Amino acid sequence: MKQDETHARPLSKVLPLVAVLTLLWGTNWVLFPLAVREVSVWTFRSASLIGSGLLLLFVARLQGISLQVPPRQRKPLVAAAVTYLVVWNIGSTYAAILIPSGQAAVLGFTMPVWATLFSWLLFGEKPSFRLICSVLLAACGVALLAFAARRSFAAAPIGFVLGIAAGIGWACGTLILKRAGILVPPLVSTGWQLLIAAVPLSIAAWALGTREPFVPSGTTLLVIGYITVVPMALGNVVWFSIVDKVPASVSGLSTVMVPMVAMGTGAVFRGEPLGPLELAAVACCGCALLLVVVQPGGRARLNTL
Repeated sequence: MKQDETHARPLSKVLPLVAVLTLLWGTNWVLFPLAVREVSVWTFRSASLIGSGLLLLFVARLQGISLQVPPRQRKPLVAAAVTYLVVWNIGSTYAAILIPSGQAAVLGFTMPVWATLFSWLLFGEKPSFRLICSVLLAACGVALLAFAARRSFAAAPIGFVLGIAAGIGWACGTLILKRAGILVPPLVSTGWQLLIAAVPLSIAAWALGTREPFVPSGTTLLVIGYITVVPMALGNVVWFSIVDKVPASVSGLSTVMVPMVAMGTGAVFRGEPLGPLELAAVACCGCALLLVVVQPGGRARLNTL
């Protein structure tokens, strides 16, 4: 059902969060290859998930917030954590290593396309015309980037597959949370999801590792520490706060500029390609975001499904 007029939300309630998330997550991708120079992807991700999860729950306790999750909401919380955080963290990290980080980011952030498609096919939530146009523009941006990066994808097709898988996992996890209607504060729900996702990743890190004592360099520890505190802990709190305020497909489109920032930082710090096709992809994604946040007549409001 279309609900554009009845349940539209003021843009001012979400745009500050979108801006913060774009900055936190967009500058994160270029750091992935640095984080895994001395440790495995599994060790890196398990350490960052554990650290960020414990940090958020500690902050919640300092604020006097209960860490309890109602019994009815525990299963969907676990399902969302596994579907989103496990699949996303492994898929996105390996993709950023195998292909240019900015291109991997765009593949992972196909999430709104999958969220809109799954909402429609599985739950009968027909998107509005403007939302469909927005998703199509975002998809055009991804297609342009895929064409520009066809040599990278041909050389490392698994990187392409993992990037897309990360976006699908993220979309499924977001839909699970929206359908479950999680009521606990974002600090608590995010903290628990991070710790839940850390369990299978920690088991894999232990099983696949050498188990020999090893202390990474100061640079590696600094990079992992930054990723743990800023994009993982703070970034996920901001993300789940956005998810709590708008439909899943709209929240996904709120992140459409993140990979554009990732491409820019990748070009500056790693010499990754940023030519006409990449800039055209940026333009498509920017227009996609404008379509979903600006109503006709100059009113800045968010569309919903």
